[in-house]
Amino acid sequence: MITRRGVLAAAAGTLLLSACGREDERDAAVTRPTPGHELVIGATLELSGSGAALGVAQERALAISAATLNEKGVAVGNLRRQVRLEVLDNRSDPRLAARQATELGRRDDVHALLGTTLAETAMSVIGAAQKLRLPFVSLAFGDSIAVPLAQRAFIYKVTPDAGDVARRLAQLVAAEGLRRVVLLAETGLHGDSGVRAMTGALRTAEVGLARTVRLPASEGGAAGAAEQAVAAQADGVVVWATAPRSGAAARALREAGHRGELFFDAGAVAEETLESHNLRAVEGSYAVHPSSLGGSTIANSSATGRAHRNLVSEYIRRHGAYSGFAPYASDALLLITTAARLADSVDRGRLRAYLQNQVTDGMAGMYSFTPIRHSGMERHSLGVYRVDGGVWNRLS
Repeated sequence: MITRRGVLAAAAGTLLLSACGREDERDAAVTRPTPGHELVIGATLELSGSGAALGVAQERALAISAATLNEKGVAVGNLRRQVRLEVLDNRSDPRLAARQATELGRRDDVHALLGTTLAETAMSVIGAAQKLRLPFVSLAFGDSIAVPLAQRAFIYKVTPDAGDVARRLAQLVAAEGLRRVVLLAETGLHGDSGVRAMTGALRTAEVGLARTVRLPASEGGAAGAAEQAVAAQADGVVVWATAPRSGAAARALREAGHRGELFFDAGAVAEETLESHNLRAVEGSYAVHPSSLGGSTIANSSATGRAHRNLVSEYIRRHGAYSGFAPYASDALLLITTAARLADSVDRGRLRAYLQNQVTDGMAGMYSFTPIRHSGMERHSLGVYRVDGGVWNRLS
C-alpha cells in the first residue's frame, strides 16, 4: 500500500540523496571545514526558569549534533562551513528572548535562529525574526507560532500540531472505553491550542468532555485545579501541559483522589516527568509523542538513523539518561544545514526559500514544509506510549 508517509520518505530520500551526491563529490577535494567560513546559528533557550526542564535538553542535543556536523563541516557551495552555535539563556523570559533575537538578527554574520521551548518566548521572538528577515525554527508547542502565514514568512515549527496530537489522544481515550474525561490544560498559548483541539477531537471520537480546567502557571496552584478536575467524577483526565507542570499536575490529581487514567500531550515528555517524585503519580499513564521516544523513526542504515543513534548514545554517555524531547533541537539544526546545502548559500532569503520547500526525515519524525505550511511535523510520526516500570514504552 502506498502511504503518505511512504511518499514523503521517498521524496525526502530523493532530496537527501541529491544533496549527499553533491557532498560526496566535494569530499574528494575537501574533507574538513574551510578556515574562516562559518554557518552561524543563534539559539535562544530556556536554560533557567520555568522552561528549563525542556530547554536544557535542547542545549545538550545541539552540542552533540553540532560536534558531529563539524567533523567534516557543512558543504555550502564550494566551501565547507563550520557550524557555530551562539546559545543564549533567555531565562524563560519573553522580553529577554525578544531582545536576544533582535541583537542576533542585527548582526550580519548570523544566518539563522532556532530555539525557545515555551510558546510565550517563541511568540516574543517572532516579531524580531520577521522584522529582521531572520529564519527562525521554533522548538515550542503552540499552533499560533506558525500561523497566520502572512505574518510568519520566516517562521517554522518542528513540534507536532495540537490537532494531530489531540486526534490521537481522543482515539486512545475512546479505545480504552472511557465515556467522559476532564481536560486539565495549562494557562497560556500551548494550553489554548490544546483546549481548542481536544474539544473538537473528543466530540469526533464521541467521548464526553465533563469539564475543562485551566492549570495555573505556578506549581503551587496545581492543587486547586486538580480538585476541580476530580470533582467532575470523570473516567480519566487529559493533562495538556509541558514539563514540569505536567508532572506537578499528575501528583496533584493523585493527591486529590483521582484513580482513573491519565493522558498527556507531547509537551509532558521530558526527563523531569519521570523523576522519582513523579513516578507513583504517572505510572500507567499514556502520552502521544513523536516516535523518536521509542527509537529512530527511520532506517538504521540511513545517515539520519546513524545520527540519531549517535545522539542517543552520546547523550546517555554525557548525561546518564536520554530525553525524548531532545531531538527537536537536532532536527532544527538539520533543517537549517540542509537548507544551506541545497541553497549553496547562507543568505537568509535563500535559507528561508529552501526551508519552506523541504521534505526531511528527521530524528523526531518526518517533516514536510511547504510555502503554505510552516508547521512541518507529519501526523504519521506520532506514537502512543505508556509509562511502565518508570519508563516510556511504545504501544503503537
